[in-house]
Amino acid sequence: MKKTIFSLFLILFLAACATKKPEKRSRFMKGFFTQYNTLFNAQDALNTEFDERTKAHKDNFYAPYIHLLTYEEQPLGSEIGQAAAFSETATPASRNTLSRSAGNLPAMPGANDGLSDAKGATTLEIAEAKALKSIDKYSVIRDGQEKNSSIFDAYITLAQARIYMGKPLAALDALNTVFIKMKDDKRLPLAKIYQGLAYAKMKDYFKANAIFADLKKEKLKKDYQKLLSIHYSEALLEAGNKEAAVAELAHAFEVNSNRKMKSRIAFLRGQILADLGKGQQARESFASAYKYANDFEFEVKSQIEIAKTYNSKDDYSGARKYLEDISKKGTYASRKNEFYYALGLMANKAGKKTEAQDFFRKSLAEKVSDPQIRGLSYFEIGKGYLEEDDYIKAGAYYDSAIAVMTYEPTKIALQNQSSNIKKIAANYYLIKKNDSILALAKMSEGERIAYFNSHIEKMKAKEDAEERARIREERSKGFDTGDYSANSVFAGKSNMFQDFTGGSKGFYFSNTSSVSRGSTDFKQIWGNRALSDNWRYSARMATMQDPKSAALGVVSTADPRRFEPAFYIEKIPRDAATLDLLKKSRDTATLGMGMMYDDFFSDTPLATQTLYDLVDNQPEEKVMLLSLYEIFVMNYENNPAAAERAKQILLNDYPYTSYAEFARNPRNKSFVKSAPEAERAYRTAFAYYENEKFTESQAIIHDALEQHKNDALVPKFALLNALNAGKLSGKEVMILQLEQIALNYDKTMEGEKAKEMLNWLKSDLKVQMRDEKGNVIQKNPTPTAPVKKTETPINTAPSNVLQKQQNDAARKAEERSLEQAQENPLAPPTLPKQRK
Repeated sequence: MKKTIFSLFLILFLAACATKKPEKRSRFMKGFFTQYNTLFNAQDALNTEFDERTKAHKDNFYAPYIHLLTYEEQPLGSEIGQAAAFSETATPASRNTLSRSAGNLPAMPGANDGLSDAKGATTLEIAEAKALKSIDKYSVIRDGQEKNSSIFDAYITLAQARIYMGKPLAALDALNTVFIKMKDDKRLPLAKIYQGLAYAKMKDYFKANAIFADLKKEKLKKDYQKLLSIHYSEALLEAGNKEAAVAELAHAFEVNSNRKMKSRIAFLRGQILADLGKGQQARESFASAYKYANDFEFEVKSQIEIAKTYNSKDDYSGARKYLEDISKKGTYASRKNEFYYALGLMANKAGKKTEAQDFFRKSLAEKVSDPQIRGLSYFEIGKGYLEEDDYIKAGAYYDSAIAVMTYEPTKIALQNQSSNIKKIAANYYLIKKNDSILALAKMSEGERIAYFNSHIEKMKAKEDAEERARIREERSKGFDTGDYSANSVFAGKSNMFQDFTGGSKGFYFSNTSSVSRGSTDFKQIWGNRALSDNWRYSARMATMQDPKSAALGVVSTADPRRFEPAFYIEKIPRDAATLDLLKKSRDTATLGMGMMYDDFFSDTPLATQTLYDLVDNQPEEKVMLLSLYEIFVMNYENNPAAAERAKQILLNDYPYTSYAEFARNPRNKSFVKSAPEAERAYRTAFAYYENEKFTESQAIIHDALEQHKNDALVPKFALLNALNAGKLSGKEVMILQLEQIALNYDKTMEGEKAKEMLNWLKSDLKVQMRDEKGNVIQKNPTPTAPVKKTETPINTAPSNVLQKQQNDAARKAEERSLEQAQENPLAPPTLPKQRK
């Protein structure tokens, strides 16, 4: 009877709850059905997505910074989807959810509500849809406030699903509803954390960091502190505030107790500190990352980063011994190539260049564990050759690096560098070849014979050594017993080549996919090798002399007369035209190489020295002017002493060129204001100009420009100087100076005035001749080739009526331009914007 009465009572209670209006329904029952029905499935979908992302996640240690959170570690701090990295604080409910997600256990009753089988829907879309259904079906609103506390979890699930779907604005909409309808919920700090994350995903770091900073002032649960410290530090880093990010990461390291997360935090903090140039602190942080790492990859990469932050003041021999010893222990032996790369970096920092190159080559000789490391080893060897000006070998190693690298940004940057090296190499070897020919052309006959006799002796010794090596190789054929299996991609796979009889696997070489994969692996380890005996020996270096010899014009084919000095002497050009052409091509190549040193490698000192060497060789005028101009532009701001010689040559030897005008008054970055001394100098210079004392006016202007380089009157001084030049030296010189003013001060009133004057001075004024009755006189055109138009100097007297009329028209146009330029010369100048 008791059981029957209890059952009837329960049925009536449930029926009564079901017949009430939505706002009067039982909060307890609503919360129960929400938590263990649709919302459960939303949480399960979200956790499934994070679990799948975790399995696919692979850290990119070659990007500037790693990410702290792999996707299984989100979300954190609520009952839903507690991350494995923080499982020590997870609630039983969240652990149950995780276990169901990980083990693919059957869902709770009611899970199949028509959404989980949606075709084409992603897991996050399913999570979003189920969270929305939970809110719509189980929300209990009374007096404008949500009374079903489980709806908070539904909104957080919805916000997270939208954030990781790339819809942060929609996530903010869901969170704003929480702030309005659940404003008294104690879990609001969690919603604010995700609000800040949503703003960070939108790249609105100002709002994101403002929200995070306000939360830092509150007393939060430990789980919330963990999540906040992680998102806040990453938002600070993305906003470019590295110092603040380092400080927040230090806090994150303290509040997080999970070893994996502590290791990731320490690694990221070390990366930022290294970027800030704080090597010692970075090294300590990487050491912490190694200490807490529970991942083999993290251990190895932490050791490499420790080596990168090596300081020349540290004990090099001790650090070297430590890395060499650790590379031989257990599983670390499989990463020898990475440890040798780290040792090479450390040796470079210690100033031991030869030792560093040996380590990089050892890295290439070991089995590949990381193709990017192999590419970086090729790059470091190539960089060593680049420092020695061996561009052929440098380019070859750069190409090898590009072929095996996996990190695309580094690969693209290296491709650009490789292209630049090839351009420099073309100029470099052209210069060397032409220099050699020109030097030989200057020698006497006896000097040439002595020179080539020495060359022939060296060639004979080299050929004898090669012949002895060939004979030794022939004798040792068939006796090569070296064990190369350690370097083989097939090591440890003893069954790889078995089953030749068409068994289940089939013959290896009849499987095209296996052959293709094997070929790729072979090239990654050994590179492109010719079919020959002892192919494992590195023959790559022997073939690099061929392109270098070709670039220098040296023929590699053995000629029967190669041991006769006359064979070489008769090829030396002797006529002046050929030698002049060789000199011009050499000078042009030198100019290009000097500019490329600065443009491609930012090596201004080397570029300056190269161009000054060219100037000393007295090239043709065009090349000379460009060389002096480039030297001045490279150095006039940062190294005025290096630019001074070029400036003086331009002013003294080429005073009426636009290059000289630029050297007198280069583009100023800013004009502050007009000084009283500058104003007085300008009035004096203008008074001299009005009184037709142009030389005196010009002298005052030159002194004023030297003393007041950043004065606001500089553009007006330059314009007045151009007017003086027009009176003293003619229209051509004036045009050059006006062009420079229009370029340097294009946004000022003087720049605009210079452009107007140039339009007048450069205009092609045509004078039509008329007879006594006013009819136009037609000139009969002749079929002869056009004659180049020459400017008649203003002061030259015309020899006929037509020339007189043309001169008068040009003079009137020039005078009109000069009058326009003289209008209001002391008007306050407009400050120009800096030109890029």
